[in-house]
Amino acid sequence: MAVSVDSFFLRPGATGTLQAQIRQMVAEGILAGRLRRGEKMPSSRRLAAHLDVSRITVTLAYADLVADDYLSARDRSGFFVSDNAPQPQDFPRGEPRTPGGGTVDWARALGLPRADDDERRGPGKPRNWRDFRYPFIYGQADQTLFDHQNWRGCTLMALGFKDFHAMTDDRFEEDDPGLLEYIARHTLPRRGILARPEEILVTLGAQNALWLAAQLLLNQRRIAAIEEPGYPGLRDILRQTRCRMQSVPVGGAGLDPAHLPRPVDVVFCTPSHHCPTGATMPMAARRRLLEAAARDNFLVVEDDYEFEIAHDRAPLPALKSLDEGGRVIHVGSFSKSLFPGLRLGFLVGPEPFVREARALRATVLRHPPGLIQRAASYFLQLGHYDALLRRTARAFQARRKAMLSAVRAHGLQVAGSTDSGGSSLWMRTPDGTDAGALAAALHHDSVLIEPGLPFFGAPAAPRHFYRIAYSSITEDRIDEGITRIARAIRQRQAGAPLPSGGTRP
Repeated sequence: MAVSVDSFFLRPGATGTLQAQIRQMVAEGILAGRLRRGEKMPSSRRLAAHLDVSRITVTLAYADLVADDYLSARDRSGFFVSDNAPQPQDFPRGEPRTPGGGTVDWARALGLPRADDDERRGPGKPRNWRDFRYPFIYGQADQTLFDHQNWRGCTLMALGFKDFHAMTDDRFEEDDPGLLEYIARHTLPRRGILARPEEILVTLGAQNALWLAAQLLLNQRRIAAIEEPGYPGLRDILRQTRCRMQSVPVGGAGLDPAHLPRPVDVVFCTPSHHCPTGATMPMAARRRLLEAAARDNFLVVEDDYEFEIAHDRAPLPALKSLDEGGRVIHVGSFSKSLFPGLRLGFLVGPEPFVREARALRATVLRHPPGLIQRAASYFLQLGHYDALLRRTARAFQARRKAMLSAVRAHGLQVAGSTDSGGSSLWMRTPDGTDAGALAAALHHDSVLIEPGLPFFGAPAAPRHFYRIAYSSITEDRIDEGITRIARAIRQRQAGAPLPSGGTRP
């Protein structure tokens, strides 16, 4: 790889000769890790022209660096960072790396409430999760199910001359008309929702939609009710608004409107498929929630993040479809049903709200990339999306059946819903077994599970819940993966040492 000449500059007011300054600049780049072994340096002619110095000055600096084995010269090829160049210093974590150290109290400067500890920062996924043989982690795409060929074709269509303006123009507040039409005519009616384009906003996934809603509806004086357990990302979003959060316990039927705090300004909920238990709010509870919203004058933000993954049961109507008073903001996403890296979702609400959300989005990120919107629009409108949903539903149905069969065979305890739908199971360990420690031990056996602690906001949250998902693991590996989880739990119950080696990813 060649190093760009634009990454070099001389510091104004630096002391020493130009030759010494160039030598120092290159040496510091190597020591800091910006210039890596084997990378090709700019030619002396190009660097001299870039720095506005004579070529002989650069040549002499390069020769000096070659003599000290920072650089190596190759015949007719130029100068390269030497294979024997010093390695960047490995600074201890937390040690200041800037001259003079860091003296800013960022907690005070930012004025934000103290964030939770590392265990509460959400169910993170290792970057190398694909190297694990049994990855029971949620929300990642399975390349064996995805329609690579047609997605590539739709992307090429979006790159064509006909769509040049859709790809390159700054639309400011506008969204792709084809994508809006599909959402209005196909996606929302499946949820029982009828909406005009003026009531729909395309977002960078459901997370961005939740952020927009929170920023517009909440402040330090307002109260937000959230589910407990619930989506960790939402808790982080609400913390940034400085609102007062009230947790509402979720049971086997989802959020119970009778347990809502009074007063409350905004209720955030996942009625179709509660995160993370999978519970579905019954129709009677949905109506009671809307009646309470009208009576007590609060708004509801409905996160319908996993509606498309419903398998073999008819879904209940969305809260938004039952909303006659314009009190529900509906949030949806294509990131779960297509692939998470797409970062494409939407929110639906009354026109005045969507107008303000559109303006706020424009000030922060203008709009989701036009190329992505147009490619997704083609993929949806040409029928590839529905075919993908059918294929995914069949695969997930088989995987869920295999998961439940293995879980029951090994005596593992399901804590959440076992109704068909979604892509995960909410589990609990036997009393006294810490799910976080269990997850850490299973790493050594090439198994990934998600500890449940991040889903709770209470200080004394339970530590015996965990989540296992089947969106990223093939059916043939499920039984052995569950076998390893059950074995690790038995070892912990017996007090036996857990494996420190074994089959690593």
